[in-house]
Amino acid sequence: MLDLEDAVAATEKEAARALVCESVLAAPADGPLVGVRINSAASGLADADLESLAAALPGIALITVPMVDGPDEILQVAARLEALERTAGLPAGGIGILAMAETARGVLAAREIAESSPRLRTFIFGPADLGRELGVEPTADGFEQLHARSAIVLAARAAGKQSPVDGPYLKLDDDEGCAVSSAWARRLGFQGKVVLHPRQLPIAAAAFAPGERELAWAREVDRAFAEAEASGVSSIKLSDGTFVDYPVAQRARDILRASGA
Repeated sequence: MLDLEDAVAATEKEAARALVCESVLAAPADGPLVGVRINSAASGLADADLESLAAALPGIALITVPMVDGPDEILQVAARLEALERTAGLPAGGIGILAMAETARGVLAAREIAESSPRLRTFIFGPADLGRELGVEPTADGFEQLHARSAIVLAARAAGKQSPVDGPYLKLDDDEGCAVSSAWARRLGFQGKVVLHPRQLPIAAAAFAPGERELAWAREVDRAFAEAEASGVSSIKLSDGTFVDYPVAQRARDILRASGA
C-alpha cells in the first residue's frame, strides 16, 4: 500500500504523487496487489491524488480512503474512480476501495459506510487516530478499543463485505506485542493486519495462518460430518465432546479452503 497521506509531508505531496505513479507503472504485472492510500476527502487533496494516478490505474487494485466519517466520502471517491476508469477505457468498478475506520464518527456510521458502494471491499481499522480522539493509548491486546474493533467487524459482515483488516501495531521493535496484537485481531474476526515494517510481516502472517492443531480439528470435523450427512444426520458429537452441526462444519470447511488443504 503506497501512501500519499500521513507518510508524506504537506510540502511533498506533488513529488509523492509522481513517485507513486512511477512505482505502480514499474511494478511487475504478476506481483502482489498494489494499493494507494490517498488523502482524506475532508483534506481537499483526494481528487488531485486520484487525478495524479490516472496513468497508473491499470496497476492499482485498491484505493484506501483515510479518516472516513460517513458514506458520502466513499461515494465521492467512487464517483471519481468511475470517471477515471471510463476515460482510461477500464472496466467499471474494477478498482476497489478500503475505508479506514479511525474516527468516532466513522465507527458509529460503519454500517452506512459499508453499504455505501459496491466498490467498498471492507474496512481497515485505525488505532492511532482513534486512540488520539478517544484519549487512550493503543496497547497490544487492544482492550481499550474492543468495542470499536468489534463494531467494525460486525458492520462489514452485516453488509456482506469481506472481514476487515486490523490496523498496525505501532511499536516496531516489540515483536511479542505485534504477535499479541495480531492474535487478538484474528480472534475478533479480522482477516489480516496492516504492518509498518518488514520484520512484522512473518509475525502477522503466522498469527492469521491456521496452525496444525486447527487444521487437524477442521479435517476431523469435515470427515465426521460428511459421514453423518451421508447417513442423514446433521448434528453429531466428536470423540472429544465437541458438538458439530452445520455452522461448525462450515467453519471447519472454511478453514480448510482458506489454507488450501
